[in-house]
Amino acid sequence: MKRMGRKRLLALVCFGLILSLSVCVTGCGDKKEESAPKKQEQKNSGVDREDKERKEEDTEQEVQMEGKPASPSVTGALHVEGTKLCGKNGEPVQLRGISTHGMAWFPDYINSDCFAQLHNEWKVNVMRLAMYTAESGGYCTDGDKEYLKGLIRDGVRYATEQDMYVIIDWHILSDNNPNIHLEEAKAFFAEISSEYADADNVLYEICNEPNGGTEWSDIKSYAKEVIPVIRANDQEAVIIVGTPNWSQFVDQAAADPITGYENLMYTLHFYAATHKEELRSKMAAAVEGGLPIFVTEYGICDASGNGSIDIEQANQWVNLMDQYEISYVAWNLSNKEESSAMLLSSCNKTSGFLAEDLSEAGKWLYQMLTEEQGENGGSQTENEDVLEPKESRADSNDGQVLACGDIEVSMYLKNSWEEEGKAVRQYELTVRNTSKQECTSWAADIPFEENIALTDGWNADYSVQGQTVHITSKEYNGTLPAGGEAGDIGFIVKMGD
Repeated sequence: MKRMGRKRLLALVCFGLILSLSVCVTGCGDKKEESAPKKQEQKNSGVDREDKERKEEDTEQEVQMEGKPASPSVTGALHVEGTKLCGKNGEPVQLRGISTHGMAWFPDYINSDCFAQLHNEWKVNVMRLAMYTAESGGYCTDGDKEYLKGLIRDGVRYATEQDMYVIIDWHILSDNNPNIHLEEAKAFFAEISSEYADADNVLYEICNEPNGGTEWSDIKSYAKEVIPVIRANDQEAVIIVGTPNWSQFVDQAAADPITGYENLMYTLHFYAATHKEELRSKMAAAVEGGLPIFVTEYGICDASGNGSIDIEQANQWVNLMDQYEISYVAWNLSNKEESSAMLLSSCNKTSGFLAEDLSEAGKWLYQMLTEEQGENGGSQTENEDVLEPKESRADSNDGQVLACGDIEVSMYLKNSWEEEGKAVRQYELTVRNTSKQECTSWAADIPFEENIALTDGWNADYSVQGQTVHITSKEYNGTLPAGGEAGDIGFIVKMGD
């Protein structure tokens, strides 16, 4: 992978008050390849059985404490204890990974090289294989069942080769109620669970996102039909059950959980720009109430899968999931022209992805998974250059022109007014590349002297963390040729909120 280089511009901005402006300009540099965590070797000679078991347990706990991904070779077959997903010795395990898009539409990403890169470079320890049941190519509509099952088998094999866990996802969506294809589901899971009965790394997700008025009682009835089919072949595999309203109403499952079976978990899905504190509180309450939750799908855009990105909300979700040791899987591995896809639509690769191949969601995901994400969601690299401005001119009428190295940033106070007794300000930015080489992306952190609320923004992606506005370039204006500039960028904030 290539690492995006970064430059920071510090200056004073005067608009009747003094603001300090930190502008981070991101290009493409080299990134060191990160290898997968090495398994610790155990010496067998001269050690009695009790000591050996204790050492194995210590090794597994050390892997977890160091923040390295759990893996089948170390943590073994998973099970559920209370609200936690646990390894073979009872240690809490957190899976963090990526979901395919619909396999019928994007089958080429299910390949050995792709899975190897995601494991070795992205630190992914679980892959989710999303098999749509309806729509074009769906397993229960006009899809080729044998072909789709072949993709499932390929995906499981590639995940196993890379020492990863894998989720087999019965991806209901437009079909709303899982009972519509109950018999097909039972037949599918009977066949697949018999094949992987002895596999330590396979989890089963039996209904992706029930919706369209489907009640918890409908889902529960469905689950009670499908779970015994899997249990007939595999008594201990983890089974994940969807919840109503696109897997958001976990409170209903918490109030009336499925009984009579062990190693069950319940699905919650979120899209950060749409689902915020209310759903986070619902998730926390369900966990506190004893419900084991697995976030098998999430995005950092809005619920359409193709809207604006909210990095601040995404980071709040990650923090809460980490707090409760909830496993989470990002949507989606594809180059579909939507903001939830981790690859740009212009990227035709199916492995060997570089920084310039990634969408904004893909960049954030890589940084988060590899623990290179800063407090506000930006890159936190080893070779960050902090530069003092060579030239700075503040003028309340003409705006602010900042020159630093190869980048020039102009920021203007375009308009101001008052709402509900609070000042509202509209700013505009122009970013210019004064170097002799292309710049591939840019970002700006703009701290204010008081808390602010963002009310609007255009031609960039925006988020607010306390007193700071974080701005990142769009795909269409991030690349600046030598001497080129990006303009018509702006935002509106309410002061003191």
